[in-house]
Amino acid sequence: MEWIIVPGDREDSEAGTGASSVEGRVADRVAVLRERLGMSRNELAMRAGMSLVYLREVENRAGDFDPDALARLARVLQVPLEELTAGRPDAPPGRGTGVSRPVLQRLSEQECWQRLGTHGIGRIAHSAGSAGSAPVVVPVNFLVDERSIVYRTDPEGAAGVRAGSQVAFEVDHIDEDTGVGWSVLVTGTAEHPADHDALEVVARRLGAGPWAGGRRDLWVRVRPSEVSGRVIRQMPTKEPPLRGPSAP
Repeated sequence: MEWIIVPGDREDSEAGTGASSVEGRVADRVAVLRERLGMSRNELAMRAGMSLVYLREVENRAGDFDPDALARLARVLQVPLEELTAGRPDAPPGRGTGVSRPVLQRLSEQECWQRLGTHGIGRIAHSAGSAGSAPVVVPVNFLVDERSIVYRTDPEGAAGVRAGSQVAFEVDHIDEDTGVGWSVLVTGTAEHPADHDALEVVARRLGAGPWAGGRRDLWVRVRPSEVSGRVIRQMPTKEPPLRGPSAP
């Protein structure tokens, strides 16, 4: 069975394809976050109050970056300024030497919830068409609420899962420099919560606003039946001890 990745508005998504993909640069993070949100350059520039020409310069690493402009970009992309300029705080620094075979380990359920944190970006997978059709996978910004996943979406959009549907929700984080990372998979049933008072509280939390913009009136809750995860770690190479010359 093949998975269909449903993109957002990816006009001008060819931006930066000729540029270096060195991890950790501001321009890389701006371009990646923009594409994850399905946001065009025009939309990002407009929301950040800057010209399209300047945004192109940022994404193509031309010239110095104005701190105020970066702060506005961070607000629109809904990440802390420090994360935009220096990367995620949980991302391990690149290592040049001293690592060898990767080790794949299972995460406990508690460790999975710790990595999901309070909010972020994940992918919801469900069968949107008729029986036998391939599943669709859609990126959404989510919240963790009482050991469940919640997000807001357009009821007519690709992430507008029907109540009672069996779904999968996945989040991951990979450091390409080191080859380490983790993934968490939540499988369960989609619900449409109707407690307006409770939803009002959730809606005021950090990260609750739909990143894609527009009307997003449908709340979807993924009620887990199983939570699993794996982590890839690099084990340090142990060099054999140095030996002196053999005694005669």
